[in-house]
Amino acid sequence: MAGLLDGRVAVVTGSGRGIGREFALCMAREGASVVVNDVGVSLDGQGTASDLGELDPAAQVCKEIEALGLPDVKGVPNYDSVTDFDGAANIIKTAVEHFGKLDILVNNAGIVRDRTLVKMSEEDFDSVLAVHLKGSFNCARHAAPVMKEAGYGRIINITSSAGLRGNFGQTNYGAAKAALMGLTFIWSMELGRSGITVNAVAPAGATRMTAGLYERSGEKPPPEQDPSLNAPLVAFLASERAGHVNGQILGRTDYAYTIFQQPKQIAFMWRDGGWTPELVAEHFDQVLGQHLQHVGMVLPAGMEFSGEPKK
Repeated sequence: MAGLLDGRVAVVTGSGRGIGREFALCMAREGASVVVNDVGVSLDGQGTASDLGELDPAAQVCKEIEALGLPDVKGVPNYDSVTDFDGAANIIKTAVEHFGKLDILVNNAGIVRDRTLVKMSEEDFDSVLAVHLKGSFNCARHAAPVMKEAGYGRIINITSSAGLRGNFGQTNYGAAKAALMGLTFIWSMELGRSGITVNAVAPAGATRMTAGLYERSGEKPPPEQDPSLNAPLVAFLASERAGHVNGQILGRTDYAYTIFQQPKQIAFMWRDGGWTPELVAEHFDQVLGQHLQHVGMVLPAGMEFSGEPKK
């Protein structure tokens, strides 16, 4: 039976573990060859797999792809950092050199260094934005010309409700993920005319990034937190059949896939000639105040952010 991605070539950054690994494996099952990019560092972006006493995660995922037994599907590891502009170029080059083309880019690589604003260092902030935000730019910047020349491409940015709604203790991570929403809108407009769609997905799942929540509660992740549940949506967005989906922000909640409404003006307070501060104060609650929005993610019962970095 033909897969949605037969003959396609994908790059999935940060795909040695967690949700990224599930993206890579699902795309392979659907017929795509995959460049499995992962530098093999710890959750906060420090150390390497060998430092942690672990096996090379990118190579392990490539072995899993090989084990699928699909003759036209291959996995190739890549160890370049998305934070380096030339390194990102090499990630894309790996796809072109091994498979002759690049059809799909999933900007998934990420780290977390969670702290409240008053405890966050400049290095904490810069490091997280370098991976999530600059890393996504770097990879897309090198992938787009390849896709434009081919007249076809799919770029999927992995965002988060932490950026779309806000989450306590994640100034750096939330800022980067919110920025990816803006990049998605802009790139979809710039690249759509070349047959390239750009969408974003806010996944959910129990991974290294959320392990601290369950460790503190003593509970095991429920079945609906299985990270593999995100992958079918991303595989669809990476396919030809999603050619009409562009510039959208999608997500997952439990067993449901969701679509986010783009930020838009929902109420207007108008006065001929403009306003004074006193008049704004007099009329704000009556006109705009009734539309104030809830801020923050909804976490499972009994799980709250501690204000300290996850280990």
